Amino acid sequence: MTETGAAQPDATPSNTPHVCVIFGGQSSEHNISCLSASSVLAALDRGKYRVSAVGITKSGAWYRVSDDPADWIRDGSRLPEVRPSGHEITLADISADVVFPVMHGPFGEDGTIQGALELRGVPYVGSGVLASALTMDKQATKAMLAAGGLPVGSSMEVSDRDWTRYRDEVLTRLGALTFPVFVKPARAGSSVGITKVKGLGDLPAAIEFAREQDRKVVVEESVENAREIECGVLAGLGFDDPRASVCAEIEVSPSHEFYDFEAKYLDDSATLTVPANISDELHKELAELAVRAFLALGADGLARVDFFVSDAGIVINEVNTMPGFTSISMFPRMWQESGLTYPELIDHLIAVALDRGIGMR
Repeated sequence: MTETGAAQPDATPSNTPHVCVIFGGQSSEHNISCLSASSVLAALDRGKYRVSAVGITKSGAWYRVSDDPADWIRDGSRLPEVRPSGHEITLADISADVVFPVMHGPFGEDGTIQGALELRGVPYVGSGVLASALTMDKQATKAMLAAGGLPVGSSMEVSDRDWTRYRDEVLTRLGALTFPVFVKPARAGSSVGITKVKGLGDLPAAIEFAREQDRKVVVEESVENAREIECGVLAGLGFDDPRASVCAEIEVSPSHEFYDFEAKYLDDSATLTVPANISDELHKELAELAVRAFLALGADGLARVDFFVSDAGIVINEVNTMPGFTSISMFPRMWQESGLTYPELIDHLIAVALDRGIGMR
């Protein structure tokens, strides 16, 4: 992969906005961030923007890297990765009109890079510090949504302290949940570290597995025989209301018990239907709930709201403030079906970021 210097395409006027795409990072979603960045870099109109790219290695080092999207695509089963390239830089070395932090997971999607950009006075795409931190934490998200009168499933939190000191008591408390349950790292994504558990005896191993990603764990009741429906939300310019996309549905192959990392990114075993084959009434209800969730969490820019829909009703599963932007990701596909092309989606997000500036989030 080539290192990019300051050189920009001569055809791009110097007074056009300079967009810096930052990706990679220290989370377990490093490689997915690289895939997302490839799609964003490909969609950025080099006649409208001056484009640069900064990659963060898995160890946390920052480098100027290639802004050629072809350098960050999947090669067979090998996923792209940011590696040391030239001289290490810091955020202070980045001069841009707006940053697009295509970062998934901790140290990117959780308010940390957002706070750093705020300190530097650099506008950026996506939610601010508080909303990013809240939505990164699955249990905090549930608490905020429930406080806003939105439907969430039953779950319990397992803290590092309680698991270390009071393991037997924790297991007794978790036994009150209705099985099967999902055991998840509280602050990870892309289904990394998740296990579906059918009985109490399997909980300790599942909790330890989740703790490899995050010492805070969430155990939540499974919504059995549910349809997995997603809806995208975009912030409006100025004081315009946020709007929702059409909904999409994920159907997982019987070879996977749930929509895990392999099903999402490696073996194409899930069927993604856009728009979802649901009634107009349900489409409208889910869209309204998605926007309400977006507002309840104080999100900005964009979000993807994930639902479980069953005979028992509707439950919000998660809210993702920097959803995947890969070529197969649901978020851009939902907006494509809603009449917004991928480049138009990127243009809108950059326009919102520049409109907001700093200190208005």
